[in-house]
Amino acid sequence: MDSEAVVLFDGVCNLCSGAVQFIIRHDPEGYFQFAPLQSEAGRSLLIRHNLANHGTDSIVLIEGERVYIESDAVLRIAKHLSGPWPLFQALGVLPKVARDAAYRYLAENRYRWFGKWEQCMVPTPELRGRFLDMV
Repeated sequence: MDSEAVVLFDGVCNLCSGAVQFIIRHDPEGYFQFAPLQSEAGRSLLIRHNLANHGTDSIVLIEGERVYIESDAVLRIAKHLSGPWPLFQALGVLPKVARDAAYRYLAENRYRWFGKWEQCMVPTPELRGRFLDMV
């Protein structure tokens, strides 16, 4: 998967599902594919990249054999989006410890602030091909 990347996300999180929809709208080339962390494909990728016991419960980006988590994943995803979003990479000059602390604060409060679904998001028929468990 050299030319494509996989975004693993919390499939029951409203914020994460909204982020996936945002990425899809700003990814006209279809660079990204998606899988909920809770899915068989998501769990398999976490195991393959030694993240199964890492406690990862929010966005993970896998590009080829490279894995990005927390703020690194968000900035790397922004790099590939259309519009002004690649400019967010400038936040990479901030210390990683500060970026990741802000990311973790949002991640820890995402259910309280944005809510959650009872089950993983189900993509529309037009988008099923972009989701690993749906192909």
